[in-house]
Amino acid sequence: MVPVSETPVTTFSSDKEALVDLLLSIHRGKTQLPDFQRGWVWDDEHIRSLLASITLSFPIGAVMMLETGGKSVRFKPRAVEGVTLAQPVEPERLILDGQQRLTSLYRALHANKAVDTVDQRKNRIKRWYYLDIRKALDPNSDREDAIVGLPDDKIVRNFRGQIERDFSSLELECKQELFPFSIVFSQVELTTWQLKYLQVEPEQMVERLSRWNELQTRVLNRTLQYQIPLIELKRETPKEAVCQVFEKVNTGGVSLNVFELLTATFAADEYNLRDDWASREKRFCKIRVLSDTTSSDFLQSISLLATRQHRLDSISRGATDENAPGISCKRKEILDLSLDDYKRWAEPVTQGFERAARLLHALKIFDGRDLPYRTQVVPLAATIAMLGDRADHDGIRAKLSRWYWCGVFGELYGGAVESRFARDVPELLAWTSGGPDPTTVTEANFNPGRMLTLKTRNSAAYKGLAAVLMREGGLDFRSGDPVDLQLYFDDKIDIHHVFPQEWCATNNIDRSQCDCVVNKTPLSAKTNRQIGGHAPSQYLGKLEKASGIPPERMDEILRSHLIDPVAIRSDVFASFFKSRADAILDRIEAAMGKPVMGRDLGAHLPPEAQNGDDDEPDVPET
Repeated sequence: MVPVSETPVTTFSSDKEALVDLLLSIHRGKTQLPDFQRGWVWDDEHIRSLLASITLSFPIGAVMMLETGGKSVRFKPRAVEGVTLAQPVEPERLILDGQQRLTSLYRALHANKAVDTVDQRKNRIKRWYYLDIRKALDPNSDREDAIVGLPDDKIVRNFRGQIERDFSSLELECKQELFPFSIVFSQVELTTWQLKYLQVEPEQMVERLSRWNELQTRVLNRTLQYQIPLIELKRETPKEAVCQVFEKVNTGGVSLNVFELLTATFAADEYNLRDDWASREKRFCKIRVLSDTTSSDFLQSISLLATRQHRLDSISRGATDENAPGISCKRKEILDLSLDDYKRWAEPVTQGFERAARLLHALKIFDGRDLPYRTQVVPLAATIAMLGDRADHDGIRAKLSRWYWCGVFGELYGGAVESRFARDVPELLAWTSGGPDPTTVTEANFNPGRMLTLKTRNSAAYKGLAAVLMREGGLDFRSGDPVDLQLYFDDKIDIHHVFPQEWCATNNIDRSQCDCVVNKTPLSAKTNRQIGGHAPSQYLGKLEKASGIPPERMDEILRSHLIDPVAIRSDVFASFFKSRADAILDRIEAAMGKPVMGRDLGAHLPPEAQNGDDDEPDVPET
């Protein structure tokens, strides 16, 4: 419980504000939008429905604002669409939630010009909004039917362009009893319209006056007195909280990630983060293995290096390890990045990603879809950025490769891994300079039974094994070529069955063994088509004959895939499976630099594997 003497700190206030005051604040530029907000997109139907709710005093939801002037949150502001300011105005608050509603109301009720919007077919249109007085006062009429949208010239034409109804003057509006919403908050214009409306023949005066009084009571007064619930975040609200709040309240709009928020923050200093990222993203897209790299990945790597530098600077000034700020790439630390931090580390990190791609190519990972974990590239790129040219030294590349494979086969980089990233960078840097093994290396373990459930590329370990097999040589069955970057894409290399599924089904081979990674290997699309559903003894003979490959050369190709030539030529699946599983485990041990315990794969065959169920755990797609 909070002691009586203490006052709880609150970061927001909750109140109501008159619609007329809110729209006037928008008109004067005192209420604006943060630059990260998307454009106004509401269509004609949405606007008419909103106006109907206002005239009926129906709730339209709360609006959320952010008080400006805070030290931790500075966004570049922009005026609400439709507002024209004679000179820049420093806003007092920014709209976080409610942009579409407030912009629609401002443009329809206050801007005094036709609203640029779209119809149901998304065609651009301009509309003035009116209230059909007779329909509005009819108790049997739906209020939305009383809201009328007229074109820019206020003349309704048929499909031939012929005039059907004309409302282009005040007299014509009054005569046909169509009240313009654009004057509802202007006392002078409202009075002028009222007087013109009541200028009718004496015998009509009583009826007109009665309708006007009813209109004022049932519609105009409700609009003039309309109150909107307002939640205002105080200027002391942390940037991280602003981001979280925006994501929760703006579910129908643009998702605000850390990149969007940082873009808005840097824009306040006239720096266009979006353009800078676009140029770096273009560099990444030229490298297939980096093509799926996101702005968040990039900012995480920068945050790792920036917070590391802040920590080192703090320690150099006398702080202890315990008191110095930590290394992190969580949302809060990314949002706290200064523009100087970004400018300092953006290019080194970009080059770190590009150098990381060369290491991945050496590990036979060529495409983004084949990355076991896209996330693991984040600490790798940051580490390589710090190592610079040292990252190309053979001994250091060997350590980075070992750490990488431990992460892959230990399946350590799925889910929330920011804390692991924060350990990785300093531990990898220390390791490359003779320090102890990193946590990822010491924690990694591979369970041999996992091979029975690795059946699709949705698994990181599955993709890792495919790459390890290509590193082993993995010569193509048909051409005998080793897989390099060019061949990988030219020949459409993918993972295919060694003993075809059709053959396995015919010979009662358990599906858990038929479809697992032990019975799969990287092959070109052409080779796989020639294999078909035939027994290995048959398709190997066809491949040898068609490609002019002598049997001894084919045996060499098979061994490059860790396949026992004798077992496969004899169509003995059990012998093939055991020998290949052992060979794969040998390669996993070599890649991880540590032994695999419990290597008898037969002991790992569970009952569910016998019926072919794939109990492979979900791993985020990379």
